[in-house]
Order: sequence, then C-alpha cells, then structure tokens
Amino acid sequence: MFENREGQKVPRASFRTRTEGGDWKTVSSDEIFKGKTVVVFSLPGAFTPTGSSTHVPRYNELAPTFFVNGVERIVCISVNDAFVMEEWARSQECGNLTMLPDGNGEFTEKMGLLVDKSELGFGKRSWRYSMLVKDGVIQKMFIEPEKPGDPFEVSDADTMLNYINPKAKKPDQVAILTREGCGYCARAKKLLGELGYQYSEVPLNHSERSRIVGAITGRGTVPQVFVNGKHIGGLEEFERWAKKAA
Repeated sequence: MFENREGQKVPRASFRTRTEGGDWKTVSSDEIFKGKTVVVFSLPGAFTPTGSSTHVPRYNELAPTFFVNGVERIVCISVNDAFVMEEWARSQECGNLTMLPDGNGEFTEKMGLLVDKSELGFGKRSWRYSMLVKDGVIQKMFIEPEKPGDPFEVSDADTMLNYINPKAKKPDQVAILTREGCGYCARAKKLLGELGYQYSEVPLNHSERSRIVGAITGRGTVPQVFVNGKHIGGLEEFERWAKKAA
C-alpha cells in the first residue's frame, strides 16, 4: 500500500523547468514549499483525459477560493518533461496554477508514489494524489485507492477545499447562450458583469442557433442563461432572478 506521509516533510528534489523566455531554470522543493501553504495535486500525465477535462480545470476554477482560505500556491506535478508541461499548460485552464514537471520522477519516487505503467506504454508515472503542505510539512494527503486503471475519487479540488474549509463559498458556474449582434444578449452580459459573475459565453451561429437553443432549453431565442446547472431563462427571466439574487 502507498504510505500516507502526513506529518512528514516533503522530499528534497529539483525540478527542471523553463521560463517564459524559453530559458532553463532549476527549481528546488524548498523554493516551492518553504514558508508557504501549498496545495499539490499529482496525476499520471499531461494531456490525459481526466487531468485535462476535470482535475486541472477544477483546481484552476476553485483557486481564488483556495487563496481566500489561506492557500498561497496550487501546484500540479506530473512526470513529464518541461516541454510537454509547457505545451499542456498552453492548452489548459490553468492560469492560477503552477505546472511543475517532475521529468525524472525524482520527487514522485521519493514520495513513494512512482508507479509502473509500462503496460500502457507510459513507463514510470505518478499515482494520482493531492496534499496540503504547510512550510514544507505534509498536513493532509488524499491518495487515490489502489485499483486497476486510474481511479479519480479523492484527489479532486472539491475534496481538498472541503477539508480546508467545509463552509467555503465556491464560485458560481455561469454560462450564457448568445448570438452575434444580439442587443438582448449584450444587456444580459452587462448585467452578469454588474453582478460580479465570471461567465462562459457560448456564441451560436445563425444557421444552427434555433436548433441548439431548442434542443437545450426548449426555447427559440437567445440569450439563455444557466447558473449552477439551472436554466434561468431569457433576458427578462434573468433580470427577475437577478433582483432576487442581489
């Protein structure tokens, strides 16, 4: 079984990274952890489905809430070289994260979480886990259960945030269906901004708009606003909802 290292210091290791200017830089584990409160999550590899679709985006989305609750840095570690991590970061929602390449698996091996995935052609990779580290000492670890494949049950961002503060207010997930040149859409987006919501806009082209809006909402017009999985409706319905939510 993997060892739970709560109460122990993180291992000393060096990470070969690249700066924004393309220069090589060696970063030590002390630079990452010393004197700081850090959340770490590690995954088997860059560009893998779970990491790209869920693990990384959700940590990035919840990062402001982590920061409000005392976390100073969120680090994603993978046993990949700096070039691969750099390219993956460009394709990901990860502006709030530090993407750290453990190219030689040094840190992961010292953590006791380096596993052999040769049957998949991956070679040695990290088992999926997360941990809370304060001034270099591991306070809490969430290690995925030892099952076949790549389980993803406990190392997620929500589990870590709930451990740090079960009452933490998570950001609302907001999306709006729109079309180009729509004045009502512009008004809805303006109201979203005034309410302080960060939102994702889904612009629809004229040839497909009616079909998509009808299939998703049963309506025929845009904008259509969604909050936390709930369909709020068009502009007038959203304005009424906003008055109650304010």
